[in-house]
Amino acid sequence: MSNTSAEYEFKQKHLLGLADYSAEDILYVLDQARSFREILDRPVPKVPTLRDKTIVNLFYENSTRTRLSFELAQKRMGADVVNFSASNSSAKKGESLKDTIRNISSMKIDMVVVRHESPGVPHFLTQCVDAAILNAGDGAHEHPTQALLDMFTMRQISSELKGRKIAIIGDISHSRVVRSNIIGLKKLGAEVVLCGPKTFMPVFVEDYGVNVSYDLDETLAWCDIAMALRIQLERQDRATELFPSLREYHERFGIKMGHLEKYPDFRIMHPGPINRGVEMESEVADSDRAVILDQVTNGVAVRMAVLYLLSGGTRV
Repeated sequence: MSNTSAEYEFKQKHLLGLADYSAEDILYVLDQARSFREILDRPVPKVPTLRDKTIVNLFYENSTRTRLSFELAQKRMGADVVNFSASNSSAKKGESLKDTIRNISSMKIDMVVVRHESPGVPHFLTQCVDAAILNAGDGAHEHPTQALLDMFTMRQISSELKGRKIAIIGDISHSRVVRSNIIGLKKLGAEVVLCGPKTFMPVFVEDYGVNVSYDLDETLAWCDIAMALRIQLERQDRATELFPSLREYHERFGIKMGHLEKYPDFRIMHPGPINRGVEMESEVADSDRAVILDQVTNGVAVRMAVLYLLSGGTRV
């Protein structure tokens, strides 16, 4: 299933979440990302497709991979990049988000990449400025570019996601990556199982429309791809009440080398950062069954594709 034909019209103006994207939109982004992934393998991995665009990276939450990936994607395409960090801005003096973005917008910007601890902030910014808004993570709501790069990586393993068996393991309740991945994978026809302690499952997990397992071995025996998630202590008000200890969590839900020997077919993913010795053994993360570093590289290509399409580009 592919949408690289010239007839397809990509009509999205923002990337607020994958809930707003059709299966065709998602596939079109992934197909365009393939061209940008090839560009990254060139001796000079740059294209001047955004050299007349100004992009603001508006980060109110700490980030390493996502922020660097977006910034690298923007510079690979020749954009003028402005980085904003709430920790050393007027936000520390009490300036509201609305006033901050309006002041930045008055400097004539084209796109805003925003990460914020509050769900819905990307939607709110579309009401404040005319620029294209890209959600780089809003609270525990969505993280659409992470899900897109995850699906891009899955398509490298198996070009057709329809019918693929994907397990997402760990802190389901507090993860925005899970929400975006479930939305995207279901639209592309994949089967999804959530696995983890009952205390890490959302109250209304059945509303996600996926299966749930509390048995890691059962899950790994079933899946084609296992995506482990870290325990997000920064989003948990009662973290110490949700599980007895990190050691016990690792014993029950950590992927170990023994699992790779017992179940030889599944591949391993992780959105990062990895807590080695918690969600997986260090040897597992470094094994040839893991595609974690591929996810990082693919993230640059996917974000290049999204930036290009939302800037008005049609085909690479």
